[in-house]
Amino acid sequence: MVKIRLTRMGRRNRPFYRIVVVDSRKRRDGTYIDSLGFYDPLKDPAVMNVNVERAVEWILKGAQPTDTARSILSKFGVMKKVHEIKTNKEKGEANEE
Repeated sequence: MVKIRLTRMGRRNRPFYRIVVVDSRKRRDGTYIDSLGFYDPLKDPAVMNVNVERAVEWILKGAQPTDTARSILSKFGVMKKVHEIKTNKEKGEANEE
């Protein structure tokens, strides 16, 4: 299964995270398929950046975000866009029948 999750970067006691697409069997800091953005919790306020188009594309392909990644993606409106795309496809299929 493909997951969207955080991988830890940075030095000791100074964590910095990348939001990545990775096979769920890989280790936390192992090789990843694609990088979608980053999250820096130590800044005030926390700094986040996400490539929304690629995140939506991966979720539509079946990638499952972890709880933390889902929270970050929701702040950028990714989950809302995915929901809208899925409901539009369902409505389109219902109208064709």
